[in-house]
Amino acid sequence: MAVSLSVSTQTASLPIAWRLYLPEVWAQDKARREQAGVPTEITFQTKPAIALQQVRAAVEQDVPRAPVLADAAYGTETRFRETISELGLPYVVGIMSTVSVWKPGQAPLSKPEWKGVGRPSKLLRRKKDHQPVTVKELARWLPAAAWKTVTWRAGTKQNLRSRFAAVRVRPAHRDYWRSEPHPEEWLLIERPKGEAEPIKYWFSTLPANTKLRDLVQLAKHRWIIHLAATHGKSSLTRLAIRGYDVP
Repeated sequence: MAVSLSVSTQTASLPIAWRLYLPEVWAQDKARREQAGVPTEITFQTKPAIALQQVRAAVEQDVPRAPVLADAAYGTETRFRETISELGLPYVVGIMSTVSVWKPGQAPLSKPEWKGVGRPSKLLRRKKDHQPVTVKELARWLPAAAWKTVTWRAGTKQNLRSRFAAVRVRPAHRDYWRSEPHPEEWLLIERPKGEAEPIKYWFSTLPANTKLRDLVQLAKHRWIIHLAATHGKSSLTRLAIRGYDVP
């Protein structure tokens, strides 16, 4: 398995970083490392950690700043998303259906009022009747009017379209250890017509006034790095992360 970082336009992509991913079982197997010739300085790192190194290097090398696109293997990790934001980059990243959020308009409870005894708490709170939900549960809660059919590009035989909903939410992962809630961001959900459940979910820090079609087009843009690059002109640049299976 390898982790790569590509820069893409509307019609083409170019890998600018590539690194082999060493599974932890390999990293701890001395005999296997020696047989494969793995240098001693190479230690285990998760794929999101490798990807963040690549993105940091791209920022330091003044690669044009652009939204970061990544699949759920990366986007589900809270620290990955936070670091991308700390680097000043927006993102549209896949997440798993089990990721927790607060329903639109909700947030964790603020710190309790100090009663003058003991050390005052600065941490956010939850109550039995005030809890976050998974994005899968939230999708079930959305009204029928929230779902819109969006076409994002022309396919080989027909236009590619599906049904999507987008709502502003606050991620909830371990926010009871925080003194401030996670910032609001987009939750984009895809549920094709005829499907009983949604099939994909994304978080995005694109501006709150971003149109649904623009959210969908960026979320779906990772297809470009799966294809052979073609020459084309576009002023829109994106950073896209992908994991590859290496024979």
